[in-house]
Amino acid sequence: MIYTHDIQTPLGSVLLASDGKSLTGLWFEGQKFFANGLSDRAYQKNLPVFDSTALWLSEYFSGKIPTFTPPLAPSGSDFRRAVWSALLKVPYGATTTYGEISDALRAQGVRASAQAVGGAVAHNPISVIIPCHRILGADGILTGYAGGIDKKSALLKLEGAINKAPAK
Repeated sequence: MIYTHDIQTPLGSVLLASDGKSLTGLWFEGQKFFANGLSDRAYQKNLPVFDSTALWLSEYFSGKIPTFTPPLAPSGSDFRRAVWSALLKVPYGATTTYGEISDALRAQGVRASAQAVGGAVAHNPISVIIPCHRILGADGILTGYAGGIDKKSALLKLEGAINKAPAK
């Protein structure tokens, strides 16, 4: 069974999804691939994982580095999960590029072009916590964020990692 819960953040309304124990989705309202994979049988319910996610987001949006991560269970192919795992290694306040993620995955024996990494990043079902906003284009340019470049810029600015290069 899938459960959902709506919360408000400084960047707008967010929809959370859970399998009952772990967070399976976190989408800004209206973002590309919004609620991707949710069935019509999702039930609105407040769960402990939603409370811990709300606490994580509260710490994050107050400018603190959260000291914990709610349990995460993003659904996707092995390749996408490998990319999302790599995103979790990008520290708060830091950025990297699609190419650097691709290189790191290839070093682990995973076939990965920068474009394939970009596709997996775009389909990240748990925005902000799995920090896809920290991934930049080859020249350090703000590019491609399912929630919108304005949100990507705001998240990076909050973390002190805003790149001075112009957005595409």
